[in-house]
This record gives sequence, C-alpha cells and structure tokens, in this order.
Amino acid sequence: MQRKIISVATSIIEEAVVESLQKNFPESIGIADLGCSSGPNTLMVISEIIDTVYASTNKLGSPFPEFRISLNDLPGNDFNNIFISLREFYKKLKMEKNIGPEGCFISGVPGSFYGRLFPKKSLHFVHSSSSLHWLSQVPPTLDSSFLQPLNKGKIYISKNSMGSIFDAYLLQFKRDFSLFLKSRSEEMVDDGSMVLSFMGRVSADPACEESCMQWELLAQALMSMALEGFVEEEKIDSFNAPYYAPSAMEVTSVIEEEGSFTITRLEAFEIDWDGGAPSNNNVHKNPNTIEKYYISRGQQYSKTIRAVVESLLECHFGTEIMDELFRRYGGLVDDYFLKTRPKSIDLVVSLTKKGLIVEPTM
Repeated sequence: MQRKIISVATSIIEEAVVESLQKNFPESIGIADLGCSSGPNTLMVISEIIDTVYASTNKLGSPFPEFRISLNDLPGNDFNNIFISLREFYKKLKMEKNIGPEGCFISGVPGSFYGRLFPKKSLHFVHSSSSLHWLSQVPPTLDSSFLQPLNKGKIYISKNSMGSIFDAYLLQFKRDFSLFLKSRSEEMVDDGSMVLSFMGRVSADPACEESCMQWELLAQALMSMALEGFVEEEKIDSFNAPYYAPSAMEVTSVIEEEGSFTITRLEAFEIDWDGGAPSNNNVHKNPNTIEKYYISRGQQYSKTIRAVVESLLECHFGTEIMDELFRRYGGLVDDYFLKTRPKSIDLVVSLTKKGLIVEPTM
C-alpha cells in the first residue's frame, strides 16, 4: 500500500523537481526524505528524484550536480538496515548513470520532523510520504491520566465521538503541521520545492468511513477481546491513536495561515486498502515445503496494519494479545470487504517556498 501511495505521487514529485531546477540549478542539491522508514520503499523516491535531475541535466546540457541526501525518521528507525542497502544502491547508480559515492552523499538524520533538523537554507527539495498523519502526541485533553476517558470503547474519532474530540484532534494537527512548515521554511532555500503525501479525507466530516474505519474495526476487535477477558476495557478507554486524517480544506488553511509556502498542487487519490494487489498475491508458499497456503484479503491487510501500528499498541496493551488481536481484526476486515470495496484517501500537496520580498528603496 505504501508503494502504491508513493507511485501515485511520482508525477507530482517529478514536476516539482523540474520546476525547482528551472528556477535554480545549484552545483550541490540538498534533498531530505522525512519519515523514510526502513525497507524496500526507502530509496524509491530518492531514485526517482535522481533520475529526474539526470534527465533534466541531459536536456539542458548542464553539468550534473552533487547530491546531499538526508534520510530522516525517529531515532528508533533501523538506519543500519538502510546503510547496508546503500552498497547495491551506489552500484546501480554507478552502472546506470556513472555516478559514484563521491557525487551522492547519503546520511541518516534521526529525530522528529516536528522541529528543526537541518541547517538554515540547506535544502532544495523535501519529500515526505505516509508520515504526516502521525501526530507528535495524543491530543492532551484526551490523555486519561488526568481526565475521565472521553472516548469510551473507541481508539480514534468515531461516529459516536463528541464534538470536543473532533476539536482536540484538529487542534493538535494544526499545531503539529504548522510547526512542521515553519521548521522546513527555515531549512529550505527560496523557491525550493516540497511534496507531502499523507492519509486524509475529501469529506468535511472527520468521522467519515474513508478516514476512520480502519481504527473503528480495530476498536471492535479490542472490545470483543475485552468481553472475553483478554484485555481490560479501561485499557481501551485510555488509549487514543496519535493520528489525524485531515481534509484538503484543513491542510490548505494551515499552509495559508503559516504563510511560508505557496500551494502548487493539492490532489486527493483513492487508494484501495490492499493497494489494489491482485487476488493471487494472497497465495503464499511455505518456505520449508512445496505446499501453498491462502491468506484472506482481510488477514493480508491486517498484516499490513500490524506492521505499522503494532509497536504503538504493544506499549499500551502488551505483547501477549497481539496475535489474537490482529487475527480478529483480519476477520472483521474480511466481513467489511464483503460489504464494500474500502478505500483510503491519500492527499498529495506540492509546495514552493516563498522568496524574500525586497521592498523598493526610494
């Protein structure tokens, strides 16, 4: 699913890079990928950006610039795994474009992107995919350590949520996203480009299915376990996901209010929950035998979600319930697939850093 999300934004990324190069073609280009994670998708966007710059230099007859590439994620990310994969990345780069490590400097930058990460005016292009829907923290007013739980039986916004819960999530998103934009504005050169892709919604209703149903089904799985004594209901009441899927209007409002960037494009894409994978992708081979086994679409999707949220849930509910939780979750997703073809909304926004306006002198 994350690969699909990256692929639908590819043309927008290429357009932003080309437009940025037309305004400023430096000898050394600073690029940051924020929330890069660790896995087969990590270097996918970086490769696309290098390909676009390579094609642009050939078209313009310009010398190929050097790259300063920064891969960012939280300190717990497996940066070692990324660094191990760089040998093959450099080998391919050398073979296809005759670019060696001396022309492409890649580093890991651990830390939260809700704050400064890089020196002033050091970046020409910034990218982030599937990250900005994660908040810096649970909205403080929902922290049940000092208040009675306001969101009983739920772990995110739902149809039954009070208006104060909607307001708390929106306020936290506005604070976080505004800080993100302010931090990047200080780190980027004038007319630099930024492409951000994250879960959102087209509906004005924050409790619409397109943004909430994954969490609703997970809450149902947890509550079914509470009824059977596997988990305390109070544990569920005291958990709220540090996540928010904003509307396009909310995203636009924060960008305009913060004031450092101009919106070049803002588009919403529908993404199938399973990324549109063909049904035969659910047939797997046993690594120890020649036998094949089938995983339902719901269980396959459950594995995808587990890879994303398990560490978050383990901290609160413990490790011992995870297998059963996601087994039940997969069953609920299977039932949901029988009723509809569920889709998420991926918002992609392309931004340009505003240049300094110089007032004419008299």
